[in-house]
Amino acid sequence: MSGPAAGAGWSGWQPLAHRGLPLSADVLAETLDGGQAFRWRCDDGIWTGIFDHSVVRLRLDPAGLLHWSAPVALAAAAGPACAHYLDAARDPRELADSLPWRSDAHLAACLAAFPGLRILRQPFGETLFGFLCSATKQIVQIKQMIALVAERHGTPLESNPSPIAYRPLPSAFRLPSWPELALIPEAELRACQFGFRARFIHQTAQFLAAHPGWLETTGTLPYAEAKERLCSLPGVGEKIADCVLLFGANRLEAFPVDTWILKAMAARYGLHGWKPAQIAQFGRAHFGPLAGLAQQYLFAYERRFG
Repeated sequence: MSGPAAGAGWSGWQPLAHRGLPLSADVLAETLDGGQAFRWRCDDGIWTGIFDHSVVRLRLDPAGLLHWSAPVALAAAAGPACAHYLDAARDPRELADSLPWRSDAHLAACLAAFPGLRILRQPFGETLFGFLCSATKQIVQIKQMIALVAERHGTPLESNPSPIAYRPLPSAFRLPSWPELALIPEAELRACQFGFRARFIHQTAQFLAAHPGWLETTGTLPYAEAKERLCSLPGVGEKIADCVLLFGANRLEAFPVDTWILKAMAARYGLHGWKPAQIAQFGRAHFGPLAGLAQQYLFAYERRFG
């Protein structure tokens, strides 16, 4: 049943069936705005996000249940798209319970701090683009760059059939696809605040435009092969490749290693002076086939409490 109207131009609020209830506001914020994705913002407890061809709003009710709303013109497809994006059919608590928290006191503390934290299932190509933008940048800066390129080179996601009944939404632009990015001169990418990243994005776009289907195929390959292929792209190292596979292809065995994870593994596991590749190998061995889920708990805990 629809809830109250979500506002001019928006559908009514609809419950989103998702396993792993209830959900806290802190865990929802960490899921949407903790470094997995870069196109969410929160205003007065309502999260607005853009992914693929979808624009959605999310909010929690007092019982910790998620509800969604979408622009009227996009609402028909928004519910299933949002459920897939949030991996709503799987219970993240059940997944987390299979991690080795019983023999790892620090991991147990991380799980207790963020119960129900889940890994998003983002569009693979968009995830690659987002993490190519991430080198040496903080989350807020990555979000700004992506919003700017979407506004300048993307296309509006909502139509406006009636100015009275439907008000357009600001900044709701689809990201340009990789073939579309290939048509944008590097200088124009630099004008979107990408800096040295513009060269990598431009070169990657040129390669992907010249090899149709390469990226889609990569997303279906076994983890090691997919990672090797991604690392052949300009500007993609092991950390970016692991982020893309974890957050864009749901490869939960991927274990991205950034400065927060280096800090966590040194302080909590005694791995002082270990190189990122060694940390990644340890993470996959210690945490098992769901190492990427453990990584996200470690990452969230270290940023909050470290």
